[in-house]
Amino acid sequence: MNDLSVTEQKPWHAPKNFFKLLILSLVLFGICVVASLAFGSRIVGWDEIMNGLFHSEVETHGSNVVRQRIARTIFGFMCGAALGVSGALLQSVTRNPIADPSILGVNTGAALFVVCGISFFNIGSASQYIWFALAGAIITAIFVYGIGSMGRGGATPLKLVLAGAATSAALSSLVMAIMIPRSSVMDQFRFWQVGSVGAGNWDSISLFIPFLVIGLLIAVFTAPALNALALGDEAAKGLGVSTGTLRLIAAFGGVVLCGVTTALAGPIGFIGLLATHVIRLIIGPDLRFVIPLSAISGAIILSMSDVTGRILGSPGELEVGVVTAFIGAPILIFITMKAKMRSL
Repeated sequence: MNDLSVTEQKPWHAPKNFFKLLILSLVLFGICVVASLAFGSRIVGWDEIMNGLFHSEVETHGSNVVRQRIARTIFGFMCGAALGVSGALLQSVTRNPIADPSILGVNTGAALFVVCGISFFNIGSASQYIWFALAGAIITAIFVYGIGSMGRGGATPLKLVLAGAATSAALSSLVMAIMIPRSSVMDQFRFWQVGSVGAGNWDSISLFIPFLVIGLLIAVFTAPALNALALGDEAAKGLGVSTGTLRLIAAFGGVVLCGVTTALAGPIGFIGLLATHVIRLIIGPDLRFVIPLSAISGAIILSMSDVTGRILGSPGELEVGVVTAFIGAPILIFITMKAKMRSL
């Protein structure tokens, strides 16, 4: 009987450059931790960072600023890791090297349901945002895949991207149509819509953790079967993989990670695309190694973007969603111009 496991797995030999990239990623991760704690409307020094982290008895202004930034730093890393892994899963499920929650319209679907919740159900808390965003993300993902599967050849990478782009444009118009007549909704929604980790706190982290764990577990346990799926459906079935069930479970994991991140931080685009695409170029397509490195690189990219936004917008800040779009859009254009649109 078919299941998600692959009967014959390749040995766990790390790809070339894996350990070098892992060490580099961990070093960059550490630098991002320090930078996230140090930079903001007030720049703090090394001594204040140490006092804020390890000396609770010290009550200087700088140390208190550091303590306030700890939750934001952790929340930002969690959002980046979730988007990185979500990108890896969605790219593998669709066999599309430039798939990303924002490109496939999943972020916009989550945003539409959130604005509907604000407008018609008076939601206002993060816990309420989560369920509306998850519903919107899941329904949009199903719709995009259904549209992209129509016609000859089924769900090709190009058709999925076009279906996602068209769906995203249509849903964005619906969002605006709902918001424009409702000024109070627009005021509440516009800060969320930009995408920011500035509102990250310990409550957001506690809400995030269960969904993050579920998504990461799905990613880890489906990675070997997704490697087989990259060989094609027939080859995967020959290795004992139930391709329909695999796609459903892996896509659910990716959409959960994206939907919860969107609910708590707003629709932040391009992280999944950038993190996973760069990792694949360096170490190859083996998801057993791509997924953990995508999580780390997604956390690094989002954290660096957040710090950059704080520096550029000082004494205020430039929201991270603006920074990632500014960086990600040219890279996406470069990828689509240089790379052939082909399956993974």
